[in-house]
Amino acid sequence: MNRSEQLKALENEILWDIIVIGGGATGVGTALDAAARGYKTLLIEGHDFAKGTSSRSTKLVHGGVRYLQQGNIKLVREALRERGYLLKNAPHLTSIQTFIVPVFSWWEKVFYGLGLKIYDLLSGKLSLGDTQILSKKETIAHLPTINTNRLAGGILYFDGQFNDSQLAIEIAATAIKKGATVLNYCMATGFTKTNGKITGVECVDILSAKKYALQTKVVINATGVFTNAVVQMDDQLQHDLVSPSQGIHLVVDARFFPTVDAMMIPKTDDGRVLFAVPWHDKIVLGTTDTPIETTSFEPLPLEEEIEFIIKHFNKYSNASITRAHVNSVYVGLRPLVKQKVKGSTALISREHHLSISPSNLITITGGKWTTYRKMAADAIDNAAFVGKLNKEKCSTASIEIGDELEKENRMIAILKTDLTLSPLIHPAYHFIKAEIVYAVQYEMAMCIEDILARRIRLLFLDARIAIESAPLVASIMAPYLHKDKNWELAEVEKFTALAKQYILT
Repeated sequence: MNRSEQLKALENEILWDIIVIGGGATGVGTALDAAARGYKTLLIEGHDFAKGTSSRSTKLVHGGVRYLQQGNIKLVREALRERGYLLKNAPHLTSIQTFIVPVFSWWEKVFYGLGLKIYDLLSGKLSLGDTQILSKKETIAHLPTINTNRLAGGILYFDGQFNDSQLAIEIAATAIKKGATVLNYCMATGFTKTNGKITGVECVDILSAKKYALQTKVVINATGVFTNAVVQMDDQLQHDLVSPSQGIHLVVDARFFPTVDAMMIPKTDDGRVLFAVPWHDKIVLGTTDTPIETTSFEPLPLEEEIEFIIKHFNKYSNASITRAHVNSVYVGLRPLVKQKVKGSTALISREHHLSISPSNLITITGGKWTTYRKMAADAIDNAAFVGKLNKEKCSTASIEIGDELEKENRMIAILKTDLTLSPLIHPAYHFIKAEIVYAVQYEMAMCIEDILARRIRLLFLDARIAIESAPLVASIMAPYLHKDKNWELAEVEKFTALAKQYILT
């Protein structure tokens, strides 16, 4: 993934088959699917890959236990199938995670035990393991800090876990290997039309301010929570398609939840699901589901959301946490398909939605990370019809994502070239300096935030240490990006201001 090489295609290519707008999970998946079918494909993302929702998940590849509880068997079955494909195609970025559901009555043990057995059955041959009913003693052995008051036992089940932003980047890299052109920091600014149909996209390279007018047979809007803005760029009179909701996560040290198992509370006092999930030697606590009016690339946590997670984790755990124990708080927005639902957005379906406007703009939205591949397949099936492209079958169910050996060899080459890149970025974490160079050279990292937020995840793991590490990261990036000391200072200042929003005061 070399950005300069990718940019050349914008100068040379006369007519694209498909232009995808949006570089999150659905966008990069759509570009991979299109390229794998042989279509001349371009993806443009106005910020960094997975800058928004796609880097701010609970880090789970799952079928959705709560969707089963809502009776949405179709969504659960589809998601479990997609979970299986993802664990098979990206084994270096995914893993099987054991979950414990503590129960507080014999009725809950029967209800959740039966429900999770059904969850297993729905996954068929792609099952990750058999659900087990645990005694109180066994539950405490798995969750040593669980509050034992009224504890009746637990249910153990299996689901998937993954590195969300890294997966997005490696899907983009795989799309490039299949022939796609993929660009971050390239923003769509408008459409050109012929006889009322979209025939081109106007865009600007954010880093150079150079503008491009591109011709295409079909455009796919895969911008997630920012769907409405692109829809209205096509037609100002179009109604909103998305009702965004906000979910926050708190990251704390593993000493507050010392186990390899994750915990899932399927129904808290207000009906929400609460997770405590081991991740990078930390614990991710979440999430909330709060309807919001406006979208932002850096949404802020609400006080009631923070208090909800702290209060409920402490209710189920003997290892009490306070705001001072939170290393980082990150906030994601969900692109929920607009529906007339009264009350909580938790009731809105997570199924995806595809629409085609009168001008032939294809919009794919809704869904969740686990089902990104199916969303992409649906989008490209429709794009082929709208763009009058040769009909080709989807093959992404069996395409391997990324190349672990290639990455390892490149890292070895970087270290051989410069041994000063072998030390740690910070003594408290295992990331080394060579990873910064790798991200710049092979993953289109263009600024400190790209590195610390989405390539090595330090901003999400510990915002204070990320701020401490920023000057070092800038100094290593600068020569590879041909930047001077003024750039370094400006980058550190910009990143510090951003990272402070991840710290609870």
